[in-house]
Amino acid sequence: MKTYLGVDGGGTKTEFLLVNESGRVLARQSAGSAYYLETGVDGLRTLLATGIAATLEQGSVTPEKLEFAFVGLPAYGEDSTLVNVLDAAPSPTLSRERYRCGNDMVCGWAGALAGRDGINIVAGTGSIAYGEYAKRTARGGGWGELFSDEGSAYWLARASLSLFSRMSDGRAPKGPLYDLLRGHFRLQHDLDLCAAVYGPPPLTRSGIAGLAPLVAQAARSGDAQARDLFEAAAQELAAMVHVVRDRLHAPAGHALPVSYSGGMFHFADLLLEPFRSALHGTDRVYEFTTPRLSPGAGAVLYAARLGGSPFTPGAIEELSRQLGSRCGET
Repeated sequence: MKTYLGVDGGGTKTEFLLVNESGRVLARQSAGSAYYLETGVDGLRTLLATGIAATLEQGSVTPEKLEFAFVGLPAYGEDSTLVNVLDAAPSPTLSRERYRCGNDMVCGWAGALAGRDGINIVAGTGSIAYGEYAKRTARGGGWGELFSDEGSAYWLARASLSLFSRMSDGRAPKGPLYDLLRGHFRLQHDLDLCAAVYGPPPLTRSGIAGLAPLVAQAARSGDAQARDLFEAAAQELAAMVHVVRDRLHAPAGHALPVSYSGGMFHFADLLLEPFRSALHGTDRVYEFTTPRLSPGAGAVLYAARLGGSPFTPGAIEELSRQLGSRCGET
């Protein structure tokens, strides 16, 4: 029976999933960040080699018996000089004819929509929108944390640090966020936040993104300014969806499916509902749907499609049943 490996590389964690063509899960592993801009290419190679080998061993499948694999990587394709380097990262653990690398946005789309036409918005450590319609593809956002990734955990956390600075010096009224960040960083003086963030050592990308739950806690504690950050994030994410739809040239009256993935959507009351409302703020028509499968499972579905044997509806249903409540997680 054919087996497929999906790797969903993320800015914070990476999932390895081995599944056979009937939808039965044979192995599942997780590891740290696959964001090579933070870990380095050598770190990425080590992560992939270790994770792939452990997953295949757990599933009792040799590399020679693996039908095909898809490896989704954050920031893939955003530096043309490194594409060949990243393409080689999973080898020699896997032979080059048995896998393909791509941007991890594809994993989120393939999982959330089970491979059908539509758009998926990712809001995790970073953010990006990707869609397919009538064999056309398009993406929006996802230009990196320095000047993009709007609506992501990093973007939200960075905005909260800016808000803290304004609260500290009086440009904004103090709210619950102020004391939460002081307590989190154990600040004796507010300006000590600079050392906590800039270092040495500097706070990592994932470390900054990890502040998002504190912003959610502040918003739920009545901090209107923190809640406004989530509202702004929802608007930014919806804008990405709109531009992807326009670039796909979907017919005006067609209810294009839209789904979502990424840890930011765990804040359902603060982000998911405002995002859903923002989608319906224009004359574009959408079919809003909860994610069918996880990005890791999406990588498996995409591997099977690339391998020439797409999963049947029955196999997709079996995979969904096996993964159960974990399908919406990223």
